[in-house]
This record gives sequence, structure tokens and C-alpha cells, in this order.
Amino acid sequence: MPTYVYETIPSDGKTSPRRFELVQRMTDDPLRVDPETGEPVRRVVTGGIGLMTKDNADYGGGCSTPGVSGPCCGGVCGLN
Repeated sequence: MPTYVYETIPSDGKTSPRRFELVQRMTDDPLRVDPETGEPVRRVVTGGIGLMTKDNADYGGGCSTPGVSGPCCGGVCGLN
């Protein structure tokens, strides 16, 4: 089961949000309130890893950005 990151949504601009992690099934609904405090929460989207394989890589298709030459733009193929 994945671990999701949540943060509280403070009711005033002075309080910092509190972040916490929760292990949930992918089919579970996201939390709406913090189980400890009852404050409203939102799920935080965190970074992951990208996997470049032979099947989805751009090996020399050129770059669609004008003025940039080569099969890759800035080292990230296929993302302009």
C-alpha cells in the first residue's frame, strides 16, 4: 500500500500547516480531516521517479524548440 502525505489547512494565516504521512489503499478516499486534530487537510503531491526505457525515449527525433539543435533539449528527451 502506498504512503500518502497530507497537510493541514490552517484557518488563519499565522499557523503553519502540519504535514503527516498515512498508509492507505489506492482505492481509499483521501482524508478530509486530520485524525488527531480534526482540522481540514489536503493531500500533498510529492515527487516520484521517472523511468526512461527504450520504448518511450526519443532517440534522435529532433527537437521542436526553435534554435535548439540535437535530439534532446536540456537533457530531457521528448519534454519541451
